[in-house]
Amino acid sequence: MAKLRHSRIQARKWSTLSLVLTMLFMLTVVLLMLLALGIFSLPISSADAPPNDLTTSYRRMAVERDGDGLGKRGEQWTEIISWEPRAFLYHNFLSKEECEHLIALAKPHMTKSTVVDSKTGKSKDSRVRTSSGMFLRRGQDKLIKSIEKRVADFSFIPVEHGEGLQVLHYEVGQKYEAHYDYFLDEFNTKNGGQRTATVLMYLSDVEEGGETVFPAAKGNITSVPWWNELSECGKQGLSVKPKMGNALLFWSTRPDATLDPSSLHGGCPVIIGNKCSATKWMHLGEYKV
Repeated sequence: MAKLRHSRIQARKWSTLSLVLTMLFMLTVVLLMLLALGIFSLPISSADAPPNDLTTSYRRMAVERDGDGLGKRGEQWTEIISWEPRAFLYHNFLSKEECEHLIALAKPHMTKSTVVDSKTGKSKDSRVRTSSGMFLRRGQDKLIKSIEKRVADFSFIPVEHGEGLQVLHYEVGQKYEAHYDYFLDEFNTKNGGQRTATVLMYLSDVEEGGETVFPAAKGNITSVPWWNELSECGKQGLSVKPKMGNALLFWSTRPDATLDPSSLHGGCPVIIGNKCSATKWMHLGEYKV
């Protein structure tokens, strides 16, 4: 009788062990499939940049299939820039041809940039913003639809929550002083609610200056690999240098949807060259256009 009980216990142990091993095997297979499809990626250290406490690279494990894109984008990877504010840099988000297409669409319609009046919701001139710009309609053409879908995939925010793309041009000396993208009034949140995130796409390289700077960011701002290449303005906070095709995603709200003051940011004056960019603002709710 004792031997029978012992054999039953042993059988149960082997059955449990077999179940655990089977589950581990299935989990491994699923993980390998996700890696192969590029849905999941593993962090790696960049050979071109020293390790630091702010930036970490995540390289995509598969070539993106984007039939509606224009030109070749090269290898894409995402870099964690900051956690306060939450900011991520997507390398080669746009191809050279896509950048040139957006500039060509916008160039004939450029006017002096304005800011939003918090009392009326209308645009007004301001010395804090000296660039020129214009808005492209959401879904204006096939390529813009493709880029907007890409933005939605990057941010996990539906296309319908986004405003139209704003294309901007900065000449030497032009800038955008530090500001928030979120609103502090009720008028501007009637359509779509609060702005929650911004994707800033760089359409050109800038020889010197023109950085996007976060003066209230938390962390060791000098640890970024490009610190020695920054202008004096760029060294006033955590900064990202403009590079054609790259896209910077940063959040104006925390994960609990409260406003994040560390998202304060500005565009440094261009010192040498010209700066072109395209901005996509996303809201918490559907933004009607």
